[in-house]
Amino acid sequence: MSTATSAPATTTWNIDPAHSSAEFKVKHMMISNVKGSFSGLSGVLTEHAVDSTLSSVEASVPVATLSTGDAQRDGHLKSADFFDAEKYPTLDFKSTQVAGKGDAYEVTGDLTMHGVTKPITIRLKGGDKEVEFPKGTKRVGVVSTFSVIRSEFGVTAEIGNLGDEIPITIGIQASK
Repeated sequence: MSTATSAPATTTWNIDPAHSSAEFKVKHMMISNVKGSFSGLSGVLTEHAVDSTLSSVEASVPVATLSTGDAQRDGHLKSADFFDAEKYPTLDFKSTQVAGKGDAYEVTGDLTMHGVTKPITIRLKGGDKEVEFPKGTKRVGVVSTFSVIRSEFGVTAEIGNLGDEIPITIGIQASK
């Protein structure tokens, strides 16, 4: 009988950029909402089989993929007035703590946007059901809706004309 113990298994899920997105909306002139999205999400979800506190999330979104359906507005949002995509080409998240089980996880981590890193907590729903597609490829999906205060990240252009609190919805499909 061996006295060696093996560490509990972890599962690594790679975010599928083609099937994942981040959507946002912002109050415009404080009377209506403008919606937009980012594509090209990438990253890794690491799930610990026994202890969720040993799980982790890392994700990155290229700012250049921002789209609101209006090329002129998109260019302005990517400019130094807002995201400054040339200087800060990605939005990045790295977890510092994961808690939860089944289909609900609370993930705390550091969000870096516009060169500023701040802690945020998001709730991920899903991930408890695996599907196989194509044959041999296991997939899971998670979603979250949360808000960020853009001025806390140094994105302060047009405060008053544009909302400061930005609701964000992410949908992630990942495969192992």
